[in-house]
Amino acid sequence: MSESIKHECGIALVRLLKPLEYYQGKYGSTLYGLQKLHLLMQKQHNRGQDGAGMACVKFDLPPGKKYINRIRSNSATPIKTIFSKVYDELETIRQEHPKRLDDVEWLKNNVAFTGELFLGHLRYGTYGGNDVKNLHPLKRANNWKTRNLLLAGNFNMTNNDEMLAHLIDLGQYPQETSDTITVLEKIGHFLDEENERLYRELKKRGVSKKEATDEIIKKLDLLPILRESAKRWDGGYVISGLLGHGDAFVMRDPAGIRPAFYYADDEIVVAASERPVIQTALNVPAEKIRELEPAHALIIRKNGELINEAFMDSLPKKSCSFERIYFSRGTDKDIYLERKML
Repeated sequence: MSESIKHECGIALVRLLKPLEYYQGKYGSTLYGLQKLHLLMQKQHNRGQDGAGMACVKFDLPPGKKYINRIRSNSATPIKTIFSKVYDELETIRQEHPKRLDDVEWLKNNVAFTGELFLGHLRYGTYGGNDVKNLHPLKRANNWKTRNLLLAGNFNMTNNDEMLAHLIDLGQYPQETSDTITVLEKIGHFLDEENERLYRELKKRGVSKKEATDEIIKKLDLLPILRESAKRWDGGYVISGLLGHGDAFVMRDPAGIRPAFYYADDEIVVAASERPVIQTALNVPAEKIRELEPAHALIIRKNGELINEAFMDSLPKKSCSFERIYFSRGTDKDIYLERKML
């Protein structure tokens, strides 16, 4: 894989906390989550014009139905390209079967990106190739929901050779060597281990394989998985991920080199690389948007529980100067004041 998918990129995560019927009734659309993701990505286009991607996880679909959707583009207008493909399908439905747009169950079962959990990524590269297969979100697929992992990030690891060697020591045989794949496989390894541990525990108690899946969803704890995964990471990072059963996370490096912000109320949880995009996309004041502290992980469980805890000790804060001076939007009050001082 090309080493180009790193540097200062942008992430956006949206988790709806109510059933889709709620947003249909209050906001007149079952596509509320998709629309908010679109806004968050549009307003972060300064963070990357080289590529874009998004993924969606749908909750509680029956077996045999596709519950994970993903689309990526490296076109000249990547955000427009990926959302046009989704909206074009919806427009066809509107013209041919307009009543179906109000049928939440039908939409979830038949139309992509009509779910409750979304992850978007904007890619800014400074060198290397731009193959669409390298764009985020990356996917680690599995037939067990709790082992499916989608990953997108803004990061640059400085010790990728060491991380790769550790993966090999764990028994893996990587086919690619980029830090992106190394991070994906490291989290995936410890996710698999925890799934196995929980399954063995449940099996001893006589729980059937089918019942074990639901129990693992309830018991799976992402924090120790992220803690183990990040032990050997060295660099600046904000890494966001979705699991197939509906858990999600955003984690930030111990020195706070890369930025991350989030907002939560009783309807929605949103995370992004910049504060102003959350302000304008959701029409909320800056005071209600929180910065994700260094060395912390924001975890949104499938049941709606929000966890914000440290996964390792923090370091003296060293925000990336490129982020602060050049890359971030000047509409952030702190960024504006810093640039004014310069």
